[in-house]
Amino acid sequence: MQSGFAQLKKLRGKSLSEIGVRGLQELAKMSERLLGTRELSEAALRREIQAAARTTAFLPALAHRSAIAQLMSERFAAERATIIERAERARRGRFDLLGIQDLSFGLPIDWHLEPRAGKRTPLDHWSRIAYLDTEVAGDKKITWELNRCGHFVTFGQAYWMTGDERFAAAFVEQATAWMDANPVGRGINWASSLEVSFRAIAWLWALHLLSDSPALDAAFVARLLKCLIAHGRHIEKYLSTYFSPNTHLTGEALGLFYLGAALPELRRAAGWRATGLRILLEQLPIHLRTDGVYFEQTTYYHRYTVDFYLHLTMLARVMNLTLPVEVETRLSAALDYLMWTTRPDGHASLVGDDDGGRLIQLGARSADDFRDTLATGAALLSRGDWKFVAGTAAAETLWLLGPEALTRFDAITAQPPASNAQAFAESGYFVMRDGWAAAASYAVIDCGAHGVQSCGHAHADQLAFEFAARGKTWLVDPGTFTYTGDREMRDWFRSTAAHNTVTVDGEQQSTTAGPFAWAQIAEPLARWFFEARGAVYFEGAHNGYERLTDPVTHRRALLFVRADDAALPSYLIVRDRFEARAAHRYAARYHFAAGCMATAQSHVISATSAEGQLSIHAFGSSAAAARIESGWVSRAYGERQPAPVAVIESEGAGRQALVTFIVPANGSISCTGDGSAFLLSSGDTLDLIITGDSTSDQLKAQAEMAMARFVNQRLTRACLVRGRRIEIANTLTLADASLIDFAEITVADDALEITIHGTSRFELSFSQPPRSVVVNGARFSVVRECANVAFALGESGWTLTDRA
Repeated sequence: MQSGFAQLKKLRGKSLSEIGVRGLQELAKMSERLLGTRELSEAALRREIQAAARTTAFLPALAHRSAIAQLMSERFAAERATIIERAERARRGRFDLLGIQDLSFGLPIDWHLEPRAGKRTPLDHWSRIAYLDTEVAGDKKITWELNRCGHFVTFGQAYWMTGDERFAAAFVEQATAWMDANPVGRGINWASSLEVSFRAIAWLWALHLLSDSPALDAAFVARLLKCLIAHGRHIEKYLSTYFSPNTHLTGEALGLFYLGAALPELRRAAGWRATGLRILLEQLPIHLRTDGVYFEQTTYYHRYTVDFYLHLTMLARVMNLTLPVEVETRLSAALDYLMWTTRPDGHASLVGDDDGGRLIQLGARSADDFRDTLATGAALLSRGDWKFVAGTAAAETLWLLGPEALTRFDAITAQPPASNAQAFAESGYFVMRDGWAAAASYAVIDCGAHGVQSCGHAHADQLAFEFAARGKTWLVDPGTFTYTGDREMRDWFRSTAAHNTVTVDGEQQSTTAGPFAWAQIAEPLARWFFEARGAVYFEGAHNGYERLTDPVTHRRALLFVRADDAALPSYLIVRDRFEARAAHRYAARYHFAAGCMATAQSHVISATSAEGQLSIHAFGSSAAAARIESGWVSRAYGERQPAPVAVIESEGAGRQALVTFIVPANGSISCTGDGSAFLLSSGDTLDLIITGDSTSDQLKAQAEMAMARFVNQRLTRACLVRGRRIEIANTLTLADASLIDFAEITVADDALEITIHGTSRFELSFSQPPRSVVVNGARFSVVRECANVAFALGESGWTLTDRA
């Protein structure tokens, strides 16, 4: 690590406030290194304690031990067994941490060991430990995860459910060993204030869950209090106000608030509560944008942030502390985002970095399953749509909020969200679905800022997406795997080639400059997002390849065609366009979920899994060729599985296009095309699709994209994207002299229903007029003899202006 004097030099050019904070922190480090640190004396502990009467339990669950133990047996028997088994293994020194199973740190536990790399950090002052250097610390995340002491909470849960004193004894033994091995301020486990904060929260939970055990004698409790006071003092002294003002800062603030709420007898408690609350309220509008999305553009850290503010809300209610309305408003929006990015299989889309950790683990769901948080949010804020997506009550809700919260959760009427598409436009995420059932199809698209500050948790993933069909997740973001444990893997997992997007000439959209920094970043532009009953359309672009000697602009559009009663399932059309002058090599990659098998032949990829089949058909301005390469998928930090990657390559000069159909496959589906006109068919259903100003036998359009569906040779629906005219089978024409952003036409029972955006006037021509036309919900009768009608949008809505 850099010396204090080197750190002080970095203060040049900073604000006075930053200079003051960083300067005081550097002076504190130097003072600790020179004078040392020590555990509080008995007299000092007595001075820290003031007379304060505790009126309520600081956690709602603490007053309901017998009820919680009974409910865990009756409603959460499987999780009960998992928690107890996990506690038994932790008692024996075996741990499942992050995505890594059955880790051992030795017996007795070596709290400074990284067992995978075999690295043990020294017991120097924390500021002298180069924890980012793999030669010194290996992957520090693994060491830190053990030292968050989350398993101490598991000991407490197991003790509550079984009454077995061995779990209380294990807590006392391991906590004592930790304090012996980690003197205040020395060693890697004091090097991150966030880690100190998470550990303090875990210790507070364990202390209160195990407080009635005779194993926790007065001497142990006194020493634990001394160490908790040291934790609080360390956090407030070394807050990440300027170092990492992201989840580090808010997590540290939550730790201070927890200490102040759980230990009101301490002289510092009120100050810790005030500092923690102030920071959490100040950072709320910074960390959560108005659309509810966490500002670092990563779903895992978004979940962390939601948990922070859920815990704050819970603690505030117990303390009868009124929070500003903005807390619930932003928290609700953030939970909405978690809901929307929950895939049909119940797992979360992992966009950006995933560090694998948890604020506190009270249940037994996997790290990429965020539904416990949704269930707790539903119980706390009474939301039926969150309950619907969460599916069932969560053990975590019971432990956090107590039995009454389960009663509230059960009383909520579960209902699916009212819509099937959502734009988180400020943050650049767009979600398409055909429903909310377990067998639904789903896509989430990333067209947001690369990140904030140094963009440390970003990936080079502009215009990437995930896709699930009929409940099966097929195309995924491969995840993160590691931060500092393996430099090559760190760079691969956050590269463009590791995402469902396009590389140009083998280059990445954004280039790295270290494990948490970037030398060059791609800037995105989300252009369009439209939804109608049968289709959802997205279009965006980025400038990541405009830095090339011959600049290339990448534009990507996705048309999600929803299933109806016809034979074709919901499917996805991906159109990539490249604006350039010279010749370039383009490679679109599609990363399959682990467990899939894939083969390639010519321009077609065929994938299978236990749940079904998927086909990918690619057509380019220049010949497109498909192949399969090996990749990885990591669903939790430290874990990875091999998975196939479909690569579709083409090469050409000037303006180029690549159109890809992603279809849940069976033997009856056919997909053909010539580069701009395409046909998808199954049984008696035929979809015609054209891109650009193009023509097929039954479909003509002047548009970015157009589609028409025929069932038994009869038109049932059509859509036009960013165009002026669509003509279908010489029977129906929709046109406007100006540009129409999006239009969908549905034909049923001698009536037309039109959803239209981005124009104030259009004309319809018929070979056989319908009985009625509905325009954006307004119904109009059409005279049978009319061959042409015109509609205009006025102040009072759409009107029928002309018949001919």
